[in-house]
Amino acid sequence: METAGLPTKELRLHLVTWNVGTASPPPDVTSLLQLNSLGPTTDMYIIGLQEVNSRITNFLSDLAFDDPWSVFFMTVLSPLGYIKLSSVRMQGLLLLIFVKHIHLPFVRDIHTHYTRTGLYGYWGNKGGVSIRMSLFGHTICFMNCHLPAHMENTEQRLDDFEKILEMQFEGEDIPSPMDHEILFWFGDLNFRIADYGIHFVRESINNKRFNLLWEKDQLNMAKKKEVFLKEFKEGPLQFKPTYKFDLYSEVYDTREQKSLFWFNEKKRKPAWTDRILWKVKNLCEVASKESEFSEEENPISVTLNNYVSHMSYGISDHKPVTGTFKLEMKPLVSDPLVTLSPEGEWSAEHDVFIRYSTVPEFPSSAWDWIGLFQVTFRHVNDYVTYAWVEDDEISSNKDSKQVYMSASEIPKMGGEFLLCYYSNNLQSIVGISEPFQIQPSKTPIEGDLPEEESSWLQKPDNPESGGDSEKRKGI
Repeated sequence: METAGLPTKELRLHLVTWNVGTASPPPDVTSLLQLNSLGPTTDMYIIGLQEVNSRITNFLSDLAFDDPWSVFFMTVLSPLGYIKLSSVRMQGLLLLIFVKHIHLPFVRDIHTHYTRTGLYGYWGNKGGVSIRMSLFGHTICFMNCHLPAHMENTEQRLDDFEKILEMQFEGEDIPSPMDHEILFWFGDLNFRIADYGIHFVRESINNKRFNLLWEKDQLNMAKKKEVFLKEFKEGPLQFKPTYKFDLYSEVYDTREQKSLFWFNEKKRKPAWTDRILWKVKNLCEVASKESEFSEEENPISVTLNNYVSHMSYGISDHKPVTGTFKLEMKPLVSDPLVTLSPEGEWSAEHDVFIRYSTVPEFPSSAWDWIGLFQVTFRHVNDYVTYAWVEDDEISSNKDSKQVYMSASEIPKMGGEFLLCYYSNNLQSIVGISEPFQIQPSKTPIEGDLPEEESSWLQKPDNPESGGDSEKRKGI
């Protein structure tokens, strides 16, 4: 696809890492997600949580339904025009990615992976969960980790992270995490402040002389001597260490804890356990492989705009940390694979029609489908109804094809909706329409049922019934 001469694309990413200590979501996350920010709109949210409640009853429930944290963030972000693009969970580790609707056709090749490192690799209480993708043709990987605790386990933390980096995503021609153009590494990495006593550490914090502690931060020390860490960058730690706090306070660890045989445990020394780092692959090496760019041009760059903790959140003994980034890239893809739109006026009074066209190289499948979504839809399964692109096709020419949806499947209450084309081969939404209106029905809704129930009861081959349709859709 011709991309030479295209303007540089700027995207704003907001990363969150938070060890939530098995707690339920807080009442408000406006400041955490910077929802009242006057700056540029966030294009993508990446939310990494650790210690999500994974007791057996909770975990089994979360396998059948979205976990409470996923539901919470979807409830907050979907009215603002974000869809849950992907998620991956391993016991208490959870990684969520939300993206603005407009970018969906340019996010492709999404894959997830998890790596257990607890109990010699057999238990998932520690380890990493990862999501990778192609964003406007550039490869990006996000890695949320929870590494071993305690001061003395620095080498174990480094060994575990090396093991996580060695994992491979399933699929052909997918690079390893370190070979992605951008790799974000974040989580409760559990690195501590070595050598200094608790009194000196706390005095330095109280006087806001954080720089006195940087050279003894175990991660900073490891980055200087471990080759595999040297390319990772991090913003300055200009915020208080984020662990360990009394619950619902900004006071460090005052509780007397009883250990074995009733001896009091030492109070925990504050530490920057919760971190966000990133690595950009050698840009000259990347550029030389792209025929569109000369070696002097950087096809992609990362700028850290903000790196802070959020002291007002007290549901766990960790404070959340966020990093806001600007990505600048030369887009390698500029057009969606599929362009689609509704035809004519839509209402439940008559069958409705969709016109779509694809680029020549698009790998279409008989299992592709077009979904009708409310504009505030939460994820790809949150459709109102759908049409199979082959089974429901009614006309075709060399430029475009037309499919229909039955009047009985159209919401009678009307409202604002979107159409999305889902590719079974690519396992993602590859085309999205502009928002459009469905006119309210002029006839009474049967049985005075709510709109959604009426629509589902009338719909044949309902995927939620567990029939072959869901298997066919590949989601």
